[in-house]
Amino acid sequence: MPRFSVIVPAFRVQAYLHACLDSVLAQSFKDYEIVVVDDCSPDACGPIADEYARRDHRVTALHLPRNTGLGPARNAGMGRAAGDYLIFLDGDDTLFPDALQTIADRIDATGEPDVLMYDYARTYWTGRSVRNVLAAHLDEGGPARFRLTDRPELLRLLMVVWNKAYRRAFIEAEGFTFPPGYYEDTPWTYPVLMSAGSIAVLDAVCVSYRQRRRGNILSTTSEKHFDVFDQYDRVFAFIDARPELALWRPVMFRRMLDHFSALFASRDRLPHHSRAAFFRRAAASCRRYRTPGAPVPRRAQLRHGLLRLGARRTYQALSGAQRLGGRLRRGSAAVRRAVRGAALRAHYRIQSRLPLRSRDAVFAARGSGGYTGSPAAIEAKVRELVPGVRTAWICRAVDAHTVPTGTRHLVPGTFAHWTALARSAYLVNDAAFDRGLVKRRGQVLLQTHEGTPLRTVGTDLLDRPAAARGTDFEQLLRSVDTWDFSLSANPHSTLVRERAYPSAYLTLEYGSPRNDVYHRTGPADVARLRETLGIPAGSTALLYAPTHRDYRRVQQPALDLERLVRVLGPQFVVLARAPQLAGPGGHRAPHSRIIDVSGHRSVETLALASDALITDYASLMFDYVNLDRPVVLHLADIEAYEAARGTYFDITAFPPGIVARGQDELFDIFATDHWRGSRSAQLRAAFRARFCPYDDGYAAERVVRRVFLGETDGLPLPVPSAARRTPSALPAQDGAGAGVKS
Repeated sequence: MPRFSVIVPAFRVQAYLHACLDSVLAQSFKDYEIVVVDDCSPDACGPIADEYARRDHRVTALHLPRNTGLGPARNAGMGRAAGDYLIFLDGDDTLFPDALQTIADRIDATGEPDVLMYDYARTYWTGRSVRNVLAAHLDEGGPARFRLTDRPELLRLLMVVWNKAYRRAFIEAEGFTFPPGYYEDTPWTYPVLMSAGSIAVLDAVCVSYRQRRRGNILSTTSEKHFDVFDQYDRVFAFIDARPELALWRPVMFRRMLDHFSALFASRDRLPHHSRAAFFRRAAASCRRYRTPGAPVPRRAQLRHGLLRLGARRTYQALSGAQRLGGRLRRGSAAVRRAVRGAALRAHYRIQSRLPLRSRDAVFAARGSGGYTGSPAAIEAKVRELVPGVRTAWICRAVDAHTVPTGTRHLVPGTFAHWTALARSAYLVNDAAFDRGLVKRRGQVLLQTHEGTPLRTVGTDLLDRPAAARGTDFEQLLRSVDTWDFSLSANPHSTLVRERAYPSAYLTLEYGSPRNDVYHRTGPADVARLRETLGIPAGSTALLYAPTHRDYRRVQQPALDLERLVRVLGPQFVVLARAPQLAGPGGHRAPHSRIIDVSGHRSVETLALASDALITDYASLMFDYVNLDRPVVLHLADIEAYEAARGTYFDITAFPPGIVARGQDELFDIFATDHWRGSRSAQLRAAFRARFCPYDDGYAAERVVRRVFLGETDGLPLPVPSAARRTPSALPAQDGAGAGVKS
């Protein structure tokens, strides 16, 4: 028998059913069947189900003779199911990649529980995907299997059928079925969880819960919402029939009151003429099932009391007063923001009329992020070489700890921040300062940029709206006109930026200050960094650092890292610097050989600690070759990326290392040791010669002497590449680089 039976009821979801079924058929785990139940749908759901059944023997199309509703349709699907576990998936939702494999692994690891609960993400029509805000309740710590009494907080999760896998033998033994009507999940999920002999949780997003703009049954105005009363009658009848479940009666009573309150508060569910009748039915149910004992939050106590008393007009008056109070608070907050904004603008104008402070310098990086990048390297060198200078760093309060002692920390949007922008003689950034900045005569602005450009930037994005994403090009050029100096790492960057950012600034082709650290860090320091990051001694560490996809609203991992580490074997670890891994489709918990470094502020530290880099189009590749360590490019979507963003040269024709056009090809590159062979070294050397001609460890010094000290002669000349020391050699490691598991 199959491991899973995936039951998909279908009614008026023809626009989404293909995506739903494709998401199951594309799963890496193949031991399943799909039962599609056409609930006499008036659209093309039935023919779509038949089409899939003809194409794949694992798909069964079941056609009901009349429309029965979601609950009975699921019952019909269960009647045909043969799998060990039942999984319900609504016809307009989808499974995330590898969801079934993840679920199967967790079921095996927890000893086949009666119920496994997993997570979901709400996916909106815009493409935005947001993980369940209560995901913390799915923490996998503690006993692998338990009963609901051990973790009653699980009842706070969305009580739906499709975020759980059910052992079919348990469901059949208990005789669980779905009732007709709206809210059919209620008398299923509560009884199932209360009576389950064993429950397990999975801290992973497995289901994409589509948020439809229109057509969602539960957001439809209808008197069918009165079905909720029958559903709670069934829940309490189940509890009353089993004395051992009496402890759940107070909890269910409170959950029922919360549910009734939410329904009554929703303005688009109940017809206006039926609202009074709904309130009367709710009050009657409250009186019938009242069971004190469950704690009620203070803000809900009055609402629950009025509901029990049937005091509808008082309840509505209270709700109206609360809504009015909320609007007043929001309005008051808006007024406070407006007043503060006006005060800041006035303060800035006043400060701009006061004399410049010739020894003050303000630095920032990556949109007011922490102390990092070329601005940080220049700031450190300023304090070393320029006597009497006072430096300040603009960053959020959460990043204040990254700012070195002796450097003033400025929080964006404060009076101190605007004072510094108005009166400091030097302004250094790798992005743009606040658009309210009006550069004064005598101020010097240095733009350091973030790395060497492969992808299209600046005004070159005018013809690429997917990448430009509403960029205000007029504002961009106003910002460019404030630059006095534009720092360039190589001739390629100079040519690109002087065209993409046209203005009268002076280009300083001095190298990249953020790369100085690669030439000044010794093996002992590298060993300490590896230990700090938790890289086991003797391991080969691969830094995985992909870039953002402009053509996708929702960023999805392009590489299956868990499969990668399985292929590589125990001698390898992966440092994963990919923000999308923390999103809805990310890992449920860190793999023992996958170290999530997405939040690490210093990519230079990660590069120093690694043995090789896996990336795609990220500018990090131009910096990383300074280390003379292998680079592998994973370019599975290069056609789509180039069409949306555009690149300045063909990276496949002149790469920094071996190129893989797909995931399996990348695995083969590591399995054959091709990733660090002679061809890899040749490509890396040519790439480094072209893009790192001035990276010798002295770029920051050249910048400081030219910009802050005014020196135009006698700057430290770039060291010829043939005469440079081996940059930041890795410490000797026993067993490092062991062969890849085939």
